Amino acid sequence: MTDINDIVLIYMEDKPQGFARIEAIEPDVKRGWYHVSLLLLQVPPTVVTWILRDVYINGETFTMEGNPIRLEKVVSPISAKAHDQTPPDHPGAGKSKVISLKDLKKK
Repeated sequence: MTDINDIVLIYMEDKPQGFARIEAIEPDVKRGWYHVSLLLLQVPPTVVTWILRDVYINGETFTMEGNPIRLEKVVSPISAKAHDQTPPDHPGAGKSKVISLKDLKKK
């Protein structure tokens, strides 16, 4: 399911047009519809709000001004396991440590 902070690829007439991050999803007064704020990842970044049903947020095709549009959630090709390069027989295997860049800056 697509949610706030997810990146989506916007297709128009079945052609990828650009990326956006979902900033907010708020209910509309009309039951089953939502105000979806999208940060268009372009220069300059622009915020637009579309009124969509949940099925449209999750990838079903809809139309705007007669043009078919579809949102596709972008999933990173790098899995969490790909980050852990420690060989399985190594004593530190499976004990990954998260390093805070914020804390490193303080030193």
